[in-house]
Amino acid sequence: MHLYRTTPSTLSAFAITVLLATCCASVSCTAAPRRNVVIFVADGLRAGSVTRANMPTLYALAARGVRFENSHSLFPTVTMPNSSAIATGHCLGDTGIRGNVLFIGRRSLANAPTPGALAPAIENDEVEGDIDELYVGSLLGEETLLAAARKHGYNTAAIGKLGPTLMQDVSQGALVNGVAQIPQTIFIDDSTGRRSGIPLSPAVLQALAAASLPAIAPDRSNGSAPKSQQSNGYTGNSTKPGTLAANTVQQQYFVDALTHAVLPQFKAAGKPFVVVYWSRDPDGTQHNQGDSLGALSPGVNGPTSLAALRNADTNLAQILDALKQQGLINNTDIFVTSDHGFNTISKREIDNHGGVTKSYAASITYRDATGRQDVPTGSLPPGFLAIDLAHALGLKLYDTDAFIGSGAAQTCKLIDPTLSQASDTVLQHPSTGSAVLGGSGGAAIPGDAQAAVLANGGADLIYLFGASATNVREQATQIVDFLLKQDYVSGVFVHDRIGKIQGTLPLSTIGLLGSAKLPDPSIVVNFRSFALDPKNPLQTSVLISDTALQEGQGQHGGFDRANTYNFMAASGPDFKQNYVDPAPASNADIAQTLASLLHLALPSRGSLAGRVLEEGFLGHPNANPKSIKSGYITSSLDARGAGVVLRYVEIDGRRYFDAAGSPGRTNGL
Repeated sequence: MHLYRTTPSTLSAFAITVLLATCCASVSCTAAPRRNVVIFVADGLRAGSVTRANMPTLYALAARGVRFENSHSLFPTVTMPNSSAIATGHCLGDTGIRGNVLFIGRRSLANAPTPGALAPAIENDEVEGDIDELYVGSLLGEETLLAAARKHGYNTAAIGKLGPTLMQDVSQGALVNGVAQIPQTIFIDDSTGRRSGIPLSPAVLQALAAASLPAIAPDRSNGSAPKSQQSNGYTGNSTKPGTLAANTVQQQYFVDALTHAVLPQFKAAGKPFVVVYWSRDPDGTQHNQGDSLGALSPGVNGPTSLAALRNADTNLAQILDALKQQGLINNTDIFVTSDHGFNTISKREIDNHGGVTKSYAASITYRDATGRQDVPTGSLPPGFLAIDLAHALGLKLYDTDAFIGSGAAQTCKLIDPTLSQASDTVLQHPSTGSAVLGGSGGAAIPGDAQAAVLANGGADLIYLFGASATNVREQATQIVDFLLKQDYVSGVFVHDRIGKIQGTLPLSTIGLLGSAKLPDPSIVVNFRSFALDPKNPLQTSVLISDTALQEGQGQHGGFDRANTYNFMAASGPDFKQNYVDPAPASNADIAQTLASLLHLALPSRGSLAGRVLEEGFLGHPNANPKSIKSGYITSSLDARGAGVVLRYVEIDGRRYFDAAGSPGRTNGL
């Protein structure tokens, strides 16, 4: 295999043929078996959380293999964008997945989690299949690693968290007359066995039954009541803490399905395989944890989050044991990554000195339709950016996910923060954080609306619906002026076609514009972050977040280093041992790297492809530290001196982004 990797550029085809013939004449010449690959994604895993005590299996794997110590998640640092990068080996400007919540150009399916949503949350099989059908079987616009492997005779599977699993071979989930078909790639996720899930073949169902596993995946309740703190899916509310349990039951099912049903089936077939296992933990538990309601400490460093780390590590240990027991480990390369880092949520504090936000949205008392105060006094509600922006521009505000009426007469619910309390027909704040500004609230897309603000945790996406380029630039200029005045904002990025606006950087600067088919956002807003403990900044990072979760729970999405610093490591027959790689790496490099090892071509439509991490390959030179450079890109400043700074690290002309924002407002900048 090393001959193939290192000499094609210097040997002619004839010379290679002669050399191979000579080798075969002197020794028994047997074609090397094609490798297997397992990609293990620990969702929301911070690099600093991987210790011998917290995650002994993962710690040991990284120690004996390659640890990519300068790793990167892509901004916005949320799951679906990074799942698209892991799947395709392309940055987000090519995949078009810039958030977990997106404006897609039409309303979502009637039977989606939020029927008819103007801006659907895409962590859902039916929504992904619907969008893929909308874009004629090409949601991502780029071929995924699993699709390429499948086409070249590999068995393929994606197992685990709903949403990113299907993204690994998303065209297999395309709907035919609104119905998902049995795919060639095996998908097992939260929806397996349910109407909304991707169906399993009879052979897989038989393998599950033989392993005494049900055909319906368990939910996140751990067998408890939905509102019990033993249910991993329980978020709590402003007065009740969230979960105190990791996602053990559901993930045990997933890992059992892989190790007891899918891997034995693949081994029996005698074909190589590529498998993605996506562990919802620690992410799901860190989001919902009930250790820290209303307090920034311990935040996502409490005992429940620690249990989630151990849960993911236990899953990895079971997979490695199964590969050993089934005689597959010596021919299997294992790549571990996390889609993003993590922060504790702030809904009030803007720094570690006790400063609090002066947002208009935080000055209001919010009560639900029963009269219960559902946002603590002085705190930012879900959708605070949309509320503040609508107030500043004098525009009406409508929910993207809540409606009145049906059919052609259906309208979005009006949002009026000045009410004494919400009603069945008018809300005080967006239900999920996303909202439409201006117009009459009609459910058409975009209808007479002027803009949409889509909440994505540590970053929000703004889409402008101006009638002309001149009108959009006027809108953008006015909105940017507002944004740069907000104490919770740290960095604004504007679409290149709008033109330069003081205090901002273009979207192309951070890889958010490319060949994507999905609509581009006009403006991307990064929220402020800070460290509780300056001596341990990445493990005590706090992020202002546009979310329905509470202060003290967990979130991500921002452009701080605590979010961009994910975890990446690899081990197996093709990777070096005991090597710490100092070169920058990202989630967009994984598919390119593994495709190189598998000798698969990944055809590219766009130009934002990742690189092959060949310095980690056995027999290749180590990364040259002198080839690694770092630097900053600084925007112009507005009249008040506000702007954005982007910190990057570079190798061979390829840039990776560490952090961005306004000086003093982004952790790790």
